[in-house]
Amino acid sequence: MEEKKLLVPEETYIACGAEIGTQQKTELMRQFIARVRNDGLYLINIEETDKRIRYAAKLLAKYDPKKVAVVAVRLYAQKPIKKLAEICGFIAMPGRFLPGTFTNPNSEDYKEVDILLVNDPIGDKQAMNEAIKVGLPIIALCDTNNETSFVDLIIPVNNKGRKSLALTYWLLAREILKARGDIKSDEEFQYTREDFEAEL
Repeated sequence: MEEKKLLVPEETYIACGAEIGTQQKTELMRQFIARVRNDGLYLINIEETDKRIRYAAKLLAKYDPKKVAVVAVRLYAQKPIKKLAEICGFIAMPGRFLPGTFTNPNSEDYKEVDILLVNDPIGDKQAMNEAIKVGLPIIALCDTNNETSFVDLIIPVNNKGRKSLALTYWLLAREILKARGDIKSDEEFQYTREDFEAEL
């Protein structure tokens, strides 16, 4: 059986710092760690990252785009989630998540969604808590220090770095369009990673 190629060459993942974790690891993230560097940084297994991006894209492609919410408080993640939402028709919620968005139908910010994609379970805790309350499935980008007990699908990746975030959301957008049949090949995807990269 031929080996499945990665979505982008391993060098690209490494150049973008996608595998760079933190100096902490949680029990549930242990399975995604490839090794620990001399300076104590945990490195994420790129093959797992790649596999989980594919899973997440296939799953998100099944939902009505208008019922998919993408949340990110972190500054470097705000441009990538807006771009992903624009390309795939999702609802982007960059910046501070307003309490009641998922739980209070009387709130003017109320959104009725079917699935949530969060950039970081730590920074995006408010959105996670509300999603848990109303029973939404949660996909999350998780670094080695993330608690993942309420995450239904973990994408193990550096969820802090500018280039890593651009690469991850760029790949998600491309794979979602392919899974929906909107494009047939990678070549048809009109966007570059730079389109997703936050300004410094």
